[in-house]
Amino acid sequence: MPLRETLARVDADLAAGRIPVARQRLRGLVSSFPCDLTLRRRLAEVYRLYGDAAEAGRWMYLEEDRDADETAAFEVRYGCSAWRMKALAWRGPEAMAATPFAEKQLVAVRTACAGQVGHPVDWDDPDSYRDGLEDKDEEVPPAPWTVRDVLAGIGCLVGVLAVLAIWVNGVVVLFD
Repeated sequence: MPLRETLARVDADLAAGRIPVARQRLRGLVSSFPCDLTLRRRLAEVYRLYGDAAEAGRWMYLEEDRDADETAAFEVRYGCSAWRMKALAWRGPEAMAATPFAEKQLVAVRTACAGQVGHPVDWDDPDSYRDGLEDKDEEVPPAPWTVRDVLAGIGCLVGVLAVLAIWVNGVVVLFD
């Protein structure tokens, strides 16, 4: 489907309140056209509708007029440069960037990632920065149980016991 037609569908989806559909269409477009900063900006606008500052910051990261809070949220969520490289979903050399600022940002992320993993990395070769991604795969300790979690567990247990009691009662009545 041509870019212009897909963007028209995005507009129609947004007008009809189908925000998740519009988001998926834009994600597909950004994947197909990673150098198009306008598509990234539109995707950031959709994430703002969700109130997701980190994702809005992710897609505005290459823009000079980006929001500082969104950028900070993005950098916190994607804490290391290897995760940022992956999250930015850029393909090709930085020179393909539409603005000098975007090119500078891409070079900074790639350079930081190369320093982190200890060898050159390439946007088109995720294996080149995979070492930096593995550092983040550490197991996160489980959160402590809250009263709400305990009550939900008790409610599920009571529900299962009620169904089991009804089933047993039905079997007993059947053979009486």
